[in-house]
Amino acid sequence: MADQIELSPTDWVRKQTEKILEQGTTDGVEIFDKPVVLVTITGAKTGKQRYVPLMRVEKDGRYAIVASKGGAPAHPSWYFNLKVNPIVTLQDGEKVVTLTARELEGTEREEWWQLAVEAYPPYAEYQTKTDRLIPVFVLE
Repeated sequence: MADQIELSPTDWVRKQTEKILEQGTTDGVEIFDKPVVLVTITGAKTGKQRYVPLMRVEKDGRYAIVASKGGAPAHPSWYFNLKVNPIVTLQDGEKVVTLTARELEGTEREEWWQLAVEAYPPYAEYQTKTDRLIPVFVLE
């Protein structure tokens, strides 16, 4: 399956993904001592599957993913792919599930944003670096 899915061209992201694939679990794979999940997203233009390791934001079995790109002025490329193809596969530990992403707005976004900042505090700083409202998606 891994040869059918493209790895990131970004070195540290590719290495992180390779570690998850080698272990068969996201357990022990972290960014700044915070856990990650591995999301498989379908490309909007190519239709190719791509692995994207993202910070683990979970509550009561539901997950959120944050399109922060470290506070850059533009959305990460996976954001546009997700808008076109919202069906994703998420791996958390050894558990793998297929879910549908939905971009959040208003109060629901704020609630999940707070959970995201609790899970990964640098998100708060990232928002101060950009004029765009950092998108948050819930996976259901």
